[in-house]
Amino acid sequence: MSYDTERLVQSLLDRSGSLFSDELGIDLARNTPSPLFRWLCAALLMSARISYRTAVDAARALSDQGWTTAGHMAESAWEDRVKALNQAGYGRFDERSATMLGDTAERLCTDYGGDLRRLRAAAGEAPRDERARLKAFKGIGDVGADIFFREVQIIWPEHFPFLDRKARDAARRLGLPDTAEALADMVGTERFAHLAAALVRAELDGITAEDLLAPSGEVGR
Repeated sequence: MSYDTERLVQSLLDRSGSLFSDELGIDLARNTPSPLFRWLCAALLMSARISYRTAVDAARALSDQGWTTAGHMAESAWEDRVKALNQAGYGRFDERSATMLGDTAERLCTDYGGDLRRLRAAAGEAPRDERARLKAFKGIGDVGADIFFREVQIIWPEHFPFLDRKARDAARRLGLPDTAEALADMVGTERFAHLAAALVRAELDGITAEDLLAPSGEVGR
């Protein structure tokens, strides 16, 4: 079945085009240490095999505790991190993730003065080197790195256009081009990361092309 791809993309953006970082109140456009660190923690939590809504709640709980910089996280007690994650519903992974968050914060402080921009500079703004350095943090594998770069591309242009596997799977399932370059051509630089986020939500929530193109009020009927 052939769909109106322009309408499909616009519907995706209208319904689900907010960045996950925006949902968490993280202003990545500032490109300063705190929002970058908070987003790294969120990527770590969201990469686990757990509901993304639970992961978002857990990331929000960390910020609510005031652990918004690598220094603050490194100084926090492991037991307090476990408690915060558990209360946010992240119980299956609370102890392991609490350990990884502490280790990541300490390494970030030691190697880069708590500032992910220094990691970027040390990598010479080369995406492959940035990824390798990011994966040196405990708890950040390829999935976590993909989540991180999917939204950081709005301020680190060396990653544009970047599309992770989940977003690509959604694009293919919805009948849209499944390459970052083709989708970027459709929406432009400013909206591309928002489209990637919308595609991820569509995949996580099982949204179909019919849902997206249905007249208002008819979704799910």
